[in-house]
Amino acid sequence: MKSFKVLLIATIAIIILQACSPADGEYTGSEYMPDMGHSVAYEANTYNFYYYNTWDGASTEGLWKLSQPRLPVNGTVPRGYAGVSMASNATAQAAMMGRLRGESSTNEMAVPLSGSAPYYYTDTEEERLRATAELLDNPFPITANGLERGKELYEIFCGICHGNKGDGNGYLVSEENSNAVYPAQPAILLSDEFSAASNGRYYHAIMYGKNVMGGYADKMSYEERWQVIHWIRALQAKDKKLAYDETANTLNESFGMPASRLSQMAERVSDDEAEAHEGGEHHGDEAHGEENHDEEGHDEGHSEGEHK
Repeated sequence: MKSFKVLLIATIAIIILQACSPADGEYTGSEYMPDMGHSVAYEANTYNFYYYNTWDGASTEGLWKLSQPRLPVNGTVPRGYAGVSMASNATAQAAMMGRLRGESSTNEMAVPLSGSAPYYYTDTEEERLRATAELLDNPFPITANGLERGKELYEIFCGICHGNKGDGNGYLVSEENSNAVYPAQPAILLSDEFSAASNGRYYHAIMYGKNVMGGYADKMSYEERWQVIHWIRALQAKDKKLAYDETANTLNESFGMPASRLSQMAERVSDDEAEAHEGGEHHGDEAHGEENHDEEGHDEGHSEGEHK
């Protein structure tokens, strides 16, 4: 009986020591009743079941339902870029961006932008052609910072197939890659066809993909997609020995507006508004003078009438 107690105590001690063994090297360790020492945290943005620190399938499913990202109310419009995407032209879009970023006036406050904007074209060939025909203006002016950001994003997401030069000779198809087994030749963005293509053709392809190319709507924000398109235009201009930067665009004026030109247009608009304001004041003064003159004439006539 005594030996049995000793054996039982020794067995319990071994189990407890094993259950609480510390982490060492590749071994993560273990602990007895982890729920009592660690709270069960909800994973805020996961679509998968959360298996850890759960006792059964019911509790796992409950955590999963609670941890799903909440969808916005139907009809919700994201703040910021949504309005920019609906502006009538590049000048209006740039002016709106200036207001949102607090750049137009010292009395304006920058609005944190959501990074998204509604896109009213579906993933069909008919809608692709419609986007190609309708999406012409790039809502963002050509700037040095924008081109730098566009270059970085292009080389991350696009260059591996289309080539960092836009020549369709990315690493996946390049002879430098001995393991290259690409199912199709990536589009050569420097070709006459793609150099003449509208901005909408590029934007729709970035959103949904085309042929073996996948979509990048979930990888790049609204502004980032347009900056990548700016960089593609810069590559095309460089290949044709033309200009496409913040000072000039000799590739195609409809593809993007240089920031310097936009600033000049904004200055002209401000000058015109100021002149109109001054002209209105001057005209008001003249009208006021004429009114005084009429009053004086009326008084004089009235006096003469009394004198007669």
